[in-house]
Amino acid sequence: MRMRKKPNLDARLEKCAELLEENGQTLRGHWRDHFAGYRTLAVELGCGKGRFTADCAEASADTLLVAIERDPSALVMAMELARGRGIGNIRYVLGDVTMLGELFAPGEVGRIYLNFPDPWPKSRDAKLRLTAPNFLRRYATVLNVGGELQFKTDNTPLFDWSVEQFSAEGWTLRELTHDLHADGVTGILTGYEAKFIEQGLKINRLVAVRTERAKTLADGEVPRLRNASLCDARGYEESCETHAKREEKL
Repeated sequence: MRMRKKPNLDARLEKCAELLEENGQTLRGHWRDHFAGYRTLAVELGCGKGRFTADCAEASADTLLVAIERDPSALVMAMELARGRGIGNIRYVLGDVTMLGELFAPGEVGRIYLNFPDPWPKSRDAKLRLTAPNFLRRYATVLNVGGELQFKTDNTPLFDWSVEQFSAEGWTLRELTHDLHADGVTGILTGYEAKFIEQGLKINRLVAVRTERAKTLADGEVPRLRNASLCDARGYEESCETHAKREEKL
């Protein structure tokens, strides 16, 4: 669900102008040259209100983090948070995943964060999932060999389906878990994730490593997805039951 437009949005964006890259395409291939002193370039897809973004950037001072968000109302909240905390190693872009190739040259990115994307459960919408092959090839194109994509979701069917897509596209998977916080809260949390943990939902996580075998946009036509409804995926009934309980509490 898209957020309502925030009051005085334009004025608030202007106050955070130093963090917003309105012409990020001009930095393609030169992000770390332009912002000197960073060892790694990382990208977050869909930063939302920016809790994860800010905490992640503070924990990795040697990383330049480019946060992409398509909702300007969420984006301004993320920028205000970073500005208020004096975090200097983040730059924000108003846009979405389709801009990756325009913003970054092949092999320029070292890490991508993908947290809690829309599951698009119907088979006909599977190509819209951000872990569908057409998107995985975009990621593989801008990631360097050995670069990684960190993926988290509370949706077990989406997670299991995504594991299959990563494997089929030639990525190597590690740190795969269906219950990230089983032994206590660990790692940097998103705002959604903190709420999910309070509600007793399990968090799925994996790290996908971009190998030389990983398919990129240069590998041609993406295979057509068939019978891709998440209703057919493992864990669907358990996921429905858990989410139903969550809705009852809201």
